[in-house]
Amino acid sequence: MDYSPVTSFRRPLRAADLAPKPKATVSPLRPAISKWDVLQELAVARVQFGLTDRDLTVLQAMLSFHKGTMLDLAAGELVVFPSNKTICHRLNGMPCSTMRRHLAKLVSAGLLIRRDSPNGKRYLRTRGAQRVAFGFDLSPLVTRYVEICEAAEAARATEETIRTLRESVSLMRRDLAALADLGAELQPQAGLWDALSDQALLTARTLRRKLDIDALKALELELAAALKQAEFALSDAAETNEMSTSDDQNEQHQYSSKIDKSESRTTSDFEPTASSNIRHADRPDHRQREGKEARSAPQNPPPAISIDRVQELCSEMQDFANHPIRCWNELLHAAENVRPMMGLSEDVWRHAKSTMGAENAAVVLAVMLRDFQSYSSPGGYLRTLAQKAGQGAFDLSRLINIRQVRAA
Repeated sequence: MDYSPVTSFRRPLRAADLAPKPKATVSPLRPAISKWDVLQELAVARVQFGLTDRDLTVLQAMLSFHKGTMLDLAAGELVVFPSNKTICHRLNGMPCSTMRRHLAKLVSAGLLIRRDSPNGKRYLRTRGAQRVAFGFDLSPLVTRYVEICEAAEAARATEETIRTLRESVSLMRRDLAALADLGAELQPQAGLWDALSDQALLTARTLRRKLDIDALKALELELAAALKQAEFALSDAAETNEMSTSDDQNEQHQYSSKIDKSESRTTSDFEPTASSNIRHADRPDHRQREGKEARSAPQNPPPAISIDRVQELCSEMQDFANHPIRCWNELLHAAENVRPMMGLSEDVWRHAKSTMGAENAAVVLAVMLRDFQSYSSPGGYLRTLAQKAGQGAFDLSRLINIRQVRAA
C-alpha cells in the first residue's frame, strides 16, 4: 500500500501526529540488525527515551512476533499484527488496559508506528505477490539504531562517572571521619572536630540516596575543603606538641677528646670538706634556699584509696597483670601493660604520671578500663585530668565516689 494514513483508528488527531516521521531508509553500512541487539541497547538508554522496564517487556513481546532474528528493511515491511488477546497471552496474562498503555508509550517515543486498517483490525492481506499488513511497524528500530546506540553509550558514560564520583566521595568521607577522631584525641578542647565528625556522618547518610553528578560534585568539593581544614589543624597540633616537649628529649651527649689542663686537677680540689659543708649548712641564706627548693618541688599525694579497694572496684585490671596485684608497683606494672591497648599515647601517659603521680595515674587507668566503652576519646579524657592535676584541681576521691555510685 502506497498511502500512509495520518490518523489512528478511533483515536483523536493530535498536533504531534502531524510531525514528520523518520523515513525507513536502508543504511549501506548496516542493512540489517539483530532485534535483540536493539532491545539490549534500549534497556541501557531507556531513561533517555522516557521508557520503563515494563515498556521494554511489551516491546520484547512485539519483537517476538517478528519471524527471524534480523530486522532487514530490504526484505520488506517490518509490520507485526498480533491481536490484543495474543499479546496479553505472550505477556503472561498482563491486563489489556495495561498492555495498551505501554504500547501507547512506545508509539509516543517513536519506536513503533501504528499501521491501522480501515476497520481498526490487525491482519495481513496477500494478493499474488502483493503483501499488505496492518499492525505495528518495527522499522523505527532500524532507522534509529545509531541514535539508540549513542544514547546507550552516553548512559554508560554517565553511570561510570557517577560510580567514580561515589567512590571518591566515600573514600574522602572515610578519611574525614578518621582525621576527626584523631583530632579529638590530640586536641579535645577544640570544637572543630565535632563539626567535622558530624559532616562525615551526614555525608554517609546522603550517599544512601541515588545522587546525580551535580550533587556528587558538590559533595566532593565540600569534603575536599573539610579535609584541607582538618589537615591544617592537625599540622598545627603536631608543631605545638614538638615545641612543648621537654628539653631532656633533645639533649645529646657531647664528647671531646681534648683534655683541658684545668680539668687535670684532682677531684679533691673541687670537693668541699666536711667542715665547709657544716659551715654552709649553718648559714641562714642556705637554709632559706633549701626550704624554697623543697616547697617548689611538685608534691604528689598518695592515693586516697587502698590497693584492696581498687581491686574490689576495678577487678578488670587483674586480667592484664602477670601476678596477683597486691601492691602499688604491681598495679602500676599492669597499667603499663594495658595503656597501649586503650589507645593512650606515651606522651599522655607520661604527662599524667608526672602531674598526678604514678600511683594515682594507675588508679585512674583502672577506673577508665572498667567503663572503657563509655569514653569516646580516652586519650583526651586522660589529658584533661592531667591538666586539672597540674592546676591542683584534680580530686581522685570524687572519681572513686562516682565509680562507686555507678557500680551500685
